[in-house]
Parts: sequence; structure tokens; C-alpha cells
Amino acid sequence: MGEYKLLSKIKSPNDVKRLKSEEIPKLCSEIREKLVETVSVNGGHLSPNLGVVELTVALNRSFNFPKDSIVWDVGHQSYTHKLLTDRFESFDTLRQKDGISGFPKRSESKYDDFNTGHSSTSISAAFGIANAKHLLGDQSYTVAVIGDGSFTGGLAFEAMNNAGRFNKNFIVVLNDNKMSISKNVGAFPRYLTTVRIQPWYIRVKNVTEKAVSKIPLLGNPINNFLRRSKSRIKNLVYKNTLFDCFGFTYLGPIDGHNVEELENAFSVAKKINAPVILHVVTKKGKGYQPAEENPGEFHGIGKFDIDSGEPLSSHKGFSSVFGRTMCELAEKDKKICAITAAMSAGTGLSDFSKMYRERFFDVGIAEEHAVTFGCGLASRGLRPVFAVYSTFLQRAYDQLIHDSALGNLHLVLAVDRAGIVGNDGETHQGVFDVSMLNSIPNTTVFSPSYFIGLKKALSTAVYLCDSLAVVRYPRGGELYKPEDYGEESIDYDIYGSGDCDNLLITYGRLFSYACKAKEMLEEKGIKICILKLCKIRPIDNEAVEFSAGFKNVWFFEEGIKNGGIARNFSDLLQLTNFDGNYHIKAINDKFVKQMSVSEALKMLSLDSEGMCDVIIKDLEGKTN
Repeated sequence: MGEYKLLSKIKSPNDVKRLKSEEIPKLCSEIREKLVETVSVNGGHLSPNLGVVELTVALNRSFNFPKDSIVWDVGHQSYTHKLLTDRFESFDTLRQKDGISGFPKRSESKYDDFNTGHSSTSISAAFGIANAKHLLGDQSYTVAVIGDGSFTGGLAFEAMNNAGRFNKNFIVVLNDNKMSISKNVGAFPRYLTTVRIQPWYIRVKNVTEKAVSKIPLLGNPINNFLRRSKSRIKNLVYKNTLFDCFGFTYLGPIDGHNVEELENAFSVAKKINAPVILHVVTKKGKGYQPAEENPGEFHGIGKFDIDSGEPLSSHKGFSSVFGRTMCELAEKDKKICAITAAMSAGTGLSDFSKMYRERFFDVGIAEEHAVTFGCGLASRGLRPVFAVYSTFLQRAYDQLIHDSALGNLHLVLAVDRAGIVGNDGETHQGVFDVSMLNSIPNTTVFSPSYFIGLKKALSTAVYLCDSLAVVRYPRGGELYKPEDYGEESIDYDIYGSGDCDNLLITYGRLFSYACKAKEMLEEKGIKICILKLCKIRPIDNEAVEFSAGFKNVWFFEEGIKNGGIARNFSDLLQLTNFDGNYHIKAINDKFVKQMSVSEALKMLSLDSEGMCDVIIKDLEGKTN
């Protein structure tokens, strides 16, 4: 552990302001050391945070937080901000149960102005805060910090379009590191590489306005005319930027690792009576060689060895199996296309992107566009597969309904990180996709438990479904599989003897926990049969008929109860001659906080012990 002689004394931005300029490099070094030390143990977002150390220090020296406000886009790069705002002592609890969050949280600190976790929201939120301040007579500054990757999301441009007429202490910091999670793609990142505006424009503008204003009688009218026609005047002498076209004053590019330059730039930005874009160039992963060399791998990482940078655990997961299966399908079928929203590595599509470049589409952080774009491919007979994390799929709900299901277009969704994902917390849990998809007509959903089931489900979704088809699977790899369990089928499986009163129904990875619960219950003399669904929408009628023969039925679901499959199954069961007892154990109308997957499943009574406890308690209640 480092000594952190400077960092340990920082309790607020005022302490950062009091540091001498020669102490700043030492503070930044200590911050990076603390980041690497903590993330190597807890996991988290390392390279984004290493890249914004100097930027965050400069922000805390230039603004008066928390009176001034700051909104971090996504928020995964806010670790340094937390260290400088009285959270050094608790930083070792980062992303742990009951610890501090890996993202900004209003409930955690007065220095966190807005809860974030998803991309491209910061300008909208900050603009709302700025307007609220204006209406309340508050003249403090509002700052949004957004990455160039997040700028590929349409919401950022919607906010820019709306905010360009505002002129009240509103500053957007564009953190340009040439990456989101994967390397940035598309026209906007290419545009940023060519944007260059000399600082003399602002100086000339200020000098000109002062000189003109001194002309008797005519000064103010001339200045007003120049302001109204500034776009035409600038275009005569200088090339306009995209940001100017939106009504923002552009400053930059600024070296994002030079605190003095950053402070000077913020000082200029605060004096401009218009919304400002401050273009800051940083290096993702700066200061830790493994992260600098592989910023994508260290974007979000588990535990790792500090000296080598190597992860402490590695195993074959569902994402990699999906990626290999896609390559196998694409080799035989030239109509197979893969789509990702800036997540080629995370979703297992890295090999596909190299082997089938013409059929691989990274659309940037634009899930809505990804769905409709995929529907366009499907409308001409191609077979598009959009690989997306469950938590990010939420952003494309309208497109799933309007462009795919309603149009009966055959788009396949590979929904990664389905279910509980753990330490990233509420904003990233994949527990809403089933309830969301369950409400959409013309939709088929598969949720396999094992790799073989994933491969079968993906092939079925591509070739046997004719509208919106979904294959969802969890983060990580396969869990427990009983030796006497056969090969996973595409519809449903029955594990155990049906010659008993008790049936446990589940799907996805919870089947592994159910199998262990079955063994534990049998040791206590309680016989139970398991119905494992693979195709969860529509539910197979034979599976419902089979379940109707049991006296007691429990449905355990790793998702939201409202609108979930357990509720669907209950409705179908009531249409049979079932007169037994039906119980649902799912996530009941709440968000799941940050903790490990095992801790979350235990808390929700969805692990093996929890299933046993629920079943035993229900049986005891019926015999009393």
C-alpha cells in the first residue's frame, strides 16, 4: 500500500485548491497508485479513470463544488472525483456490498449531482440542472463531462440541439481519448481528429467587442449586429465547427494531462456568455503501462496482478461461446451479419470482426440505431444478430416494438449479461429484459442454461424463427451440471421423477442452483422434480400440462416479477385443471444494489440454500 501523503489529506475540493502547483504532479501520481491498488482487488473501470486524473484535479481546482455542479457521463470515470471529495477513507469499499458505488450517486455524496450509469445522458441532465438554477436565481456553473465515445449516442446531440440557445454558465467538457470501451467508430470520431481552432479567435473576438463598444452611439448596435450574424462573420475568416453550428463556443483542443493548461482553459470558459464546449485530449489508461497498452481490456476488469497486469481468474464464458458460434454460422452462411454497439470485445465478437469484416457493424453507443439498422438488413433477406448487454437493450424498447416486431422483421438479439451482474449495481443489472420483451408480440425468447443450449438456441433463433428472436445468457461461464442430466433441449427439460408432489420451475443459470437445491432437499426427505425452460416465450403448452399434475409448484426467476415468465406461467396454469399451490420467487418491484452475484442471489433467496429455505417454509406452513 502507498503512503498517500497528499491524497490522504484531501477532504474537499478546497484542499485541492490549496495545494501548490509543484505538488500537483505528486497528487496525480498518488491518485493513480490508489486507483490501480483498489481496482486490482475489487475490479472496476480502471483505464477510463487513469485517463482523467489531471482533468478531475483541474475541475476541482477551477470550480466551487458542490455549489457548482458536475455531471459525469456514464460515471465510470468518477473514481478520482470520489477520492477528492471526502471518500478516500472508504475507497477500499468501492463496488462492494454496502460500500461506495463505482458510479456517481446522489445518496452517497453531496458532490454527486446526478446518478449515472448509461451513456450519453450528461448534457441532457446538466442542461436540466442549469435551467433549474437559472429559474431559482442561482448563478453557479454547471459542467457536463462526456467522452468522445458517448458522443456517438444520439441523446447527446438531442441535448446539444436544445442547449445551444442557453447562455447561463453552462460548460461541456468533451473528454477525447479516441475510445469508448472498444475503439471508436463512425464519422464523429473522425471529425474530432481534424478539429483544430486557434486560441486567437477568442482573444480577437473579445478585443474587437471592447473596441467597438467604445464607438459613440454606434458601439452597442454594431456589437449586437455582430453577435446576431456571428456565424456568417466567422465563416468569412475562419472555418466553423460542428459545435458552433449547435450554438456552442468551442475551445480546444487542450492537453488533458496538463493541469495548468486545463485551469487556464476553464478560466476562459467561465467568462464566455454562451454555452461552451471545451475539447480535452487524454490518454485512456495513462500512468499504468498494461492499461496504456490495452485500454479496452482494462476498461472494466476483474481482479488482476498489479505487476503483470494479468487477470487473476479466466475461464470460458457464454460471451466467448457465442462469438465462436457466430463465426461458425457465418462461415457457412454469407447472410449472417453481426451488430454491436461499441462492445465488440465484451460481447465476444472480436474474432468475427476480423474474419468477416464486411458483415460486422459497430454502430457506436447507439442501441436504438442498432436495432433499426438491423431491421433494415433483415428487410432485404440478411440474417442480422445484434449482440448487446441486457442493461443497454433497455434503450431500444421503441425500436424493438415499432421496427422489428410490428414489421415482422427477423432480427436476432443476443442478450449478454442477462440476470444479476453484481458489483456495478443498479444501473447495470440485467433483470429487466424478460419483462420488457415479454410484452412485445411476435417475439420468441430463449434462455439456455449451458453452452450447448446457447448454440442450439442461437441456431434456432437464426433459422427457425421469423420475427424478433432473442437468446439471453448470463455473464461468466457454466455452473453446476448434474452427471445424470442429459443434453439441453431447445424447449424444456424435465429433471427428476415426476412421481412426487413438488415441482420447481426455472430457467437460465438458476437451473444449476435448482439442481443443488434438489439434492439438498432429498437429503431432508423432500422429493422434488425440476422443469427447466429454455424457450421462455412462448411457453410450451406441454410444459404447462405437465406442471398441472403437481400439488405444489414453485417458480424461481432471476428477473423482475412484474411482467415476468412466472406470472405468464401462472396464467396458463389456471387454464388447466390445476388445483394445487403455486408460488413465485422473483425480484419484487425493486432495484438490486451493488454486491457480488452470489451475495445478490443469496439476498433474493435465488441460490440453492434460498430455494431450499423457501420450499421448506412453504411446506411447513401447509402442514401446520
